[in-house]
Amino acid sequence: MSQVLAFDFGASGGRAILAKYDAASGSLKYEEIHRFENGPMDCGGKLCWDFPYLLAEIKKGIEKACEICGKPDSLAFDTWGVDYGLIDGAGKIMGLPANYRDPRTKNMPDKAYEKIAPEKLYAATGNQIMPINTLFQLMAEDNNGASLMLFMPDLFAYALCGAKNADQTIASTSQMLDMKSKGWCADAFALTGKNPKILPQIVSPATVAGEYDGIKVIKVAGHDTQCAVCAMPASDSQCAAFLSCGTWSLIGCECDEPILTEKSMLCELSNELGANGKINYLKNISGLWLIQEIRRNFRAAGREYSYNDMEQLARKAEPFKCFIDPDSPEFALPGEMPEKIRAFCRASNQAVPESDGELIRSIYESLAMKYRFAIDQIKENTGKNFDVLHLLGGGTKDGFLCQMAANSLQIPVAAGPTEATALGNIMLQLIALGDIKNVEEGRKMIKTQEQIKYYAPADGAAWEKAYSRYAEILNK
Repeated sequence: MSQVLAFDFGASGGRAILAKYDAASGSLKYEEIHRFENGPMDCGGKLCWDFPYLLAEIKKGIEKACEICGKPDSLAFDTWGVDYGLIDGAGKIMGLPANYRDPRTKNMPDKAYEKIAPEKLYAATGNQIMPINTLFQLMAEDNNGASLMLFMPDLFAYALCGAKNADQTIASTSQMLDMKSKGWCADAFALTGKNPKILPQIVSPATVAGEYDGIKVIKVAGHDTQCAVCAMPASDSQCAAFLSCGTWSLIGCECDEPILTEKSMLCELSNELGANGKINYLKNISGLWLIQEIRRNFRAAGREYSYNDMEQLARKAEPFKCFIDPDSPEFALPGEMPEKIRAFCRASNQAVPESDGELIRSIYESLAMKYRFAIDQIKENTGKNFDVLHLLGGGTKDGFLCQMAANSLQIPVAAGPTEATALGNIMLQLIALGDIKNVEEGRKMIKTQEQIKYYAPADGAAWEKAYSRYAEILNK
């Protein structure tokens, strides 16, 4: 019986999940034992992560696990991508890690283009070029006294066991990894003006990095999206797409080789390394962040809604009244979401949503439409024709969104597992411990043990007509 502890961090919260796996029976049981909030904090005008607080919550989770099971065999971390911390020559973490939503990187891509053509940068790194990427954060970084840079999951591991490496999945979100060699891209990193000695050694997922109080610290797929894709249940599908749905929506498919063409770059598609050696070819879309943020705005105005309340309001609202582009820059920053949505609709000559239900429905429908837009682009660049969408993560609990995704894409949606990210983390720990052979074997286990809910597409004609309007808005 192996017992492993998975720490799963999102941009709005973190959790510790304790799992027990019986290799003889193939039985996996897991439970959430600790939960805590997360989010950006203002550090003198700069958005940061409260690393000391998060580390303290990690240690609380470890203490709770030890109370329950004596001591787990291993632990591991997965987080959002791109963010990092810096370590000085004495081994001390320097200040607080910056939050990717901090606006300091806004103009960094344009500065990079003064030295390298965007198509050349994309052909090397394969990442969707976004100001939040690590490359552009380092360009904006004014601290040159660092001796080491570590991504967030690796920074947590460093704080516990002193490991100074990075797993390849989190490194592949940085815009600094050569997608062909799977090593650091010297031309890309040179744009930062930093010493390349700060770059950590890259390791494969399912690598034991060290120990903390007798517990193995394992590098899994540090990028939460890749953990979630790991847990995509084995399927009879001939051609499956995935949607990892949380604060961000990441929609894509597995490929054998990266797609590094100019057409792919112009479609803003990204190549990231998966834990199983595949390329996860995907698009980053602003996800449930929009719902989370507008809920905060409603609360600040004295209207307290549960997520179920919001879904019911949206269901009652007029369909297809108006749409937004979830990735329009104004929606990426906190605050005033209702007015931002209304302003977008006015500027694009649409009906303006007035009620809370209309605002919420516009977000849901716009997300589903953007999924269709992204899948069409992925089809064009891969030649694939998808017959199912595996919807993974917290978004599986939102049946309204799941059905809208099926309607918009006009293919079945297989929703689950809800705990895909944690399960991927757990699976990779079990691979490192020798209990599971590989990702394929783990996916078969998940298929037999997890509840998957299926949504059949409906209302095809109405959604197709509405999508034509949506595409016009995006292309203006």
